[in-house]
Amino acid sequence: MAERSLSSRLWYIALFIGIGALIWLFRLLPLQGLGDVTREPGATGISWDGWPAPDLMLALILAWVVRRPDMLPAPVIAGYVFVEDILMMRPPGLWALIVLGMTEFLRKRNQTLRGLSFWLEYALISALMLGMFLFNRMVLGIVMVPQAPLGLSLAQFIGTVAIYPLVAAALHFGLSLRKPATGEVDDLGQKL
Repeated sequence: MAERSLSSRLWYIALFIGIGALIWLFRLLPLQGLGDVTREPGATGISWDGWPAPDLMLALILAWVVRRPDMLPAPVIAGYVFVEDILMMRPPGLWALIVLGMTEFLRKRNQTLRGLSFWLEYALISALMLGMFLFNRMVLGIVMVPQAPLGLSLAQFIGTVAIYPLVAAALHFGLSLRKPATGEVDDLGQKL
């Protein structure tokens, strides 16, 4: 039974890394139909007619941690976002630290989040995302790193918030990652 639980976790980790690699591929390729990849410091990736694409991986990470934090360990999140920082030419480690901090904040409040309706969860995640984007801009401003204009950052934030329900639905219905009910146990009888 323990092997099945471990293999399930490893499968979900491999799936997360595979989804992340696929998203990296689309963000790094200069696809004509989707716009060009911006390569300036603080760039947000693919843009459609001047609008930045939503941060799909941020929405995926937050939705995953809210639903099943045990299936996505902190080192995987930190490693993925750190490599993404390097590939997207962002200051290495800053966004990884911010994302890791927020996921650990959500992980510590997992018992409370189980009882929230989706709309309260959505409001909480939206507020956390706004805080993450503003804190990132503030730190980059303090150290005087060139950034994308505020309007583009806010457009990316709005797009990321708008796509969160779709990502949560895909995790729930497509991958069967749902919030465990209060008192639910796994195959070994351990509390989830």
